[in-house]
This record gives sequence, structure tokens and C-alpha cells, in this order.
Amino acid sequence: MDVAAFLSRYPPFDALSSDELATVTRSVEIEHFPAGSVILEQSGEPAHHLYVVRKGAVELIAEGRLYDLLSDGEVFGQFSLLADESPTSTVRAHEDTLCYLIAADVADEVLGTSAGQLFVLGRMRERLAAGHDALEPPGMSFRPVGGLVRRRPVTADAGMAVVDAAERMSTERVSCLLVPMRGGWGIVTDRDLRSRVLAAHRSPDTPVEEVSSFPAKTLPDSALVGEALVSMFAEGVHHFPVTRPDGSIAGVVTATDLMDIGRDTPFSVRGAIERAQTLDEVAAAGRELPQMVLALVDASSEPVGVGRVVALVVDAMTARMLTLATERLGEPPVPWAWLALGSAARREQALATDQDHALAYDAEGRSIEEIDRYFAELAALVSDGLESAGIARCEGDAMATNPAMRRPVQGWVDALHGWMRDPGASGSILSSIVYDFRRVTGPLDPEPDLQSTILDARHDLAFLRHLGRRVLDHRPPTGFLRDLVVARKGEHVGRLDVKHGGITIIGNIARLASVRAGLPAKETLDRLAGSADAGALDPGEAGELSEAFRFLWEVRLRHQAGQVRAGATPDDFVDPTSLGPVARRGLKEAFGVISRAQRGQAAELGLRVS
Repeated sequence: MDVAAFLSRYPPFDALSSDELATVTRSVEIEHFPAGSVILEQSGEPAHHLYVVRKGAVELIAEGRLYDLLSDGEVFGQFSLLADESPTSTVRAHEDTLCYLIAADVADEVLGTSAGQLFVLGRMRERLAAGHDALEPPGMSFRPVGGLVRRRPVTADAGMAVVDAAERMSTERVSCLLVPMRGGWGIVTDRDLRSRVLAAHRSPDTPVEEVSSFPAKTLPDSALVGEALVSMFAEGVHHFPVTRPDGSIAGVVTATDLMDIGRDTPFSVRGAIERAQTLDEVAAAGRELPQMVLALVDASSEPVGVGRVVALVVDAMTARMLTLATERLGEPPVPWAWLALGSAARREQALATDQDHALAYDAEGRSIEEIDRYFAELAALVSDGLESAGIARCEGDAMATNPAMRRPVQGWVDALHGWMRDPGASGSILSSIVYDFRRVTGPLDPEPDLQSTILDARHDLAFLRHLGRRVLDHRPPTGFLRDLVVARKGEHVGRLDVKHGGITIIGNIARLASVRAGLPAKETLDRLAGSADAGALDPGEAGELSEAFRFLWEVRLRHQAGQVRAGATPDDFVDPTSLGPVARRGLKEAFGVISRAQRGQAAELGLRVS
């Protein structure tokens, strides 16, 4: 296989045009490294080429400990090359190895493309996680999930009667069956039989295909146990079929299999919340949330997924507190809904999170004052309970304890229209409520009315320009201290704000793009992907912003985890001098992506970047 054909199979070269690939190919040198030879040395001479393993394998070693092994098609030397700094790891030939060496100027051009930016930020995030854990002994969290598969999958034909499926589960002592159907795999669990057959009073002769979930959500056997735990909890499932590299099913892992990761799992915390009989017991269970996050961070779980898990646990606390509070206060006077706002609505909550919520109700012609007295008391009980659990009150008072945050559905619709016409001083509330709301619980569903209000406004240029100004409210911290701006006075002196200087800006860009595209998506990564698919955002830019978002979340969570371990209150202000060179370089790359995207959005809407 020639050089171009080989490179075209692997990122970031697989996204290059034929002409670009030809330029890379012309610059390639080929070098052989005998087993045991050092190619790059930690703290040594900077890399002068971008290296691609053609055949063989190389070891990545930090502080004398092996933490990764790269093989055919994988790239190394990019961080040292881009920063013109000493390598952060030693790279040593694991066996006789042949490498392609790409000239620095050509490598810079490749890594400067959208695909190159995606590649660099993605590898930096992986290295940040690997570097953090490289000095720790690997535990259960780092085992591939394929190692938990104990037996071949038990299956059932799509036409099998559910009564026979239940008998097979009992005989085989399993809690699920895989069902070949519609050219793929479905799954039916013991819970499905209880909820979809017994509770629904369906015939025992019902074909199992009719009560199966399709397609079954799967995980590759190479996924780490920590990743599987986050995915399982976030997806709301208790079984994951595990696939081999060829796509075949190796077996099934269950929530029970993953419980050995430790007691501070999302499942154990949520279980304690659901079993709680008083508001104090719910709060006590919720106070385990920081330890749960520490366990997930230590397991190198996907960072945005961890934020989603935190939000789901807070949802569970909120729902249980509302149930207990309504039992104390009596039945609510009218149908109602509890709404999560802001980061809670987007399911993007870290350890430094606060309460953002509201109440909507159907007045049914009754006196608003009479109704509001009940809901004011309900909101106070829940807000006090969440504060006792460690979820701080919103400094901006965007909570259901504020009378302005308790309205009939039509009152919310009217308020949205008013804020759209004249955002004024309500801009911060507008950002939280209009676009970032989500029903947590309650018999009323106000989302269709609120969502249609948003969709009706997506062609209003003045309104879109307002959203564009929110994109420009903050600037990424670039240009100082090795291209990173830090606070020069106040309590956060010498540190940079990864939330408002990065994460929030990407969220605002995603919100603007999704409104322009008419999308109902709430979560930032879903908004970016959907906006790219709808043509409201350049696909390359959307990909870069998504990877920058994940990288900043990785930095944020590890920073906050360190603060919790030290007994400090978690925040979003990171001291760049405490980070390694890979993380610092990653921050520079991420903030550069954000700055370019800001300028692009401003230009489209005719706004001035200050």
C-alpha cells in the first residue's frame, strides 16, 4: 500500500482532499526505529516532525510509567510540534517500528484544518484523562467492559410468545433476551414483561417483538467500565449488549455487573434517593453527589456525560422532594409542572452548580392568588431541600420561590413574547427560560406551547441579533500569559474562567444556531450537531466547537474534583500554571476555536465584536 492510500485510512488525513494528501505525501520521510529505541524524550528536544506509525508499535511513557501503546495509523509528536516545546511523554519503540515523518510546515497546515483541530482537541482530551490516571494503579473502572461478559447472549425469536420468553429467562437465569428483528437486534427485559405485558393486561401469546426495545443500545467491548456506567445511567437502561469489533454480539452487561465499581455509583445514589421517606433523607442521599462525581472523574468517564448524570441525579432529588412535599401539603389545587432551567434544562451540571427552576400551571379559571399560595409553599420546601443537599440557590433568583417564576402556562407564553419584543434588563432570564427549559415532573406538559413560541420567533432578525449579542457577552481568555488571559485582580487573580470564557460561549452559539434551525434540542452537543445537519452552522465549525466543549468540560471537572478532594468549594476558575503543557495547549486551541466562531456569528448578524 502506498503512502497516500495508507494515510487516507486514518484521522486527520482521512478528511484531506486528494491534492492536500498529495502535498503531505511529498513531504514524508520514512524511518525505522529498532525495538527499545527512544524516538522522543520527555522534557527533551521538541519534535521536528509529525510521526505516523506505519508498522509496529510505540509506547507512551510519563514519569517512568507506561500509559498507552500506539499502533498502525496512530499519530504522535503533535503536541510538542504545535507548541514547539519539549515532549510531555517519552515515546519508545515497543517493537521494530516503521514511521512516516511529516515535515513540520506541512503538519501545521494539516492540523490547522477543521479535521485537524478536531483531531488535536480530541487527542488532548484523551491525554488529559490518561495523564491524570497514568500514575494511578488501574482499577475496575479502567477494565474493558468486554471483560465483564460472562456468557453468550440468550436470544428469542421475534415471534416467540411473551409467556415462553419469560420461561426462557427463568430457565436461563437471565434478566433479558436479545431478539433478532428488522435486520438488527432488539432487547426485551424482565422489566419490559412486567410493564408492557402484565401491567398493560396484554395476552401471554403476544409476540415478543411487540414488547421489545429496538434497536438495542450497544457498547463496543473496548469501552471502559466507567464509560459504560455513565452511558447506562444517562440512557436510562439497565442492560447493554456488548459488540465485538466485527459487530457481532459477545454478550450482555447489566447494571448489577457495573456496581462493583464502588458504592458511589449513579445507580446507588439514585436508589437511595428513591427509597428516602423524608425530605431530610433525600437531601442526605443527595450529599453523596460529589463523591459520585469523583468516582466518575477517576474512571475517566466522558466529561459531558458526567454533567448529564449529575443533572439526572438532581432531577431524581427534585422529583422525590416534590412527591414528599405534596404528601405533606395535600393534593395540588390545579395541574402543574416543575421546570428545570439553564444548565439543569440542558443536563449540563458540574460540581459547581446551583438551582434554576420554575413552575407552570393550568389555572382552570381559579384565583391566581389562591393557587399561588400553595405553589409558593411547595417551591420553598423543595428549594430548601435542594440547598440542604448541597445545590446552592441561584444568585439571580431564577427559582420557583420567586413569584415571577410561578405562572400559568399562558402567562409564560405572554412573558416569552414580551421578552422577545423587548429583552431589556430581562436578558439573563430570557436566556435561561426561553430556550433552556425542561419539564422535570408534574401532570401538566407546557413544553409544546413554550416550544411553539420559540419556533415562531426564529425568523425575527431583531430577536436573533439579541441572541447574537449573548454570544458576545463574554470573550475567551486569549492573548496573555502564553496566550491565556487570567484575572488581574479580585479573589480569582491569576486564574481563568473556563465556564464564562468558554463553555457558556459555546452554549450560546449552539442556542442561537438551534433557534435559527428551528430545533427543539436542549443539550449543547445535540444543538451543534442538529444545526450542522440543518445547514445553520458549518459542519466543520460545529465539530470543532463540540470537541472544544468536551475538552473544557474535562478541564473543568478535573479542576473541581481536585478542589473537592482538598476540602475547597468547587468553582470554574483554573490556574493555568497548575496544568501540564498538554492541557495548557488544549486550552489555547479550544479558546481559539471559540474566538473564531464568535467572530463568524457576529459577522453574519452584523454585530460588532468589542
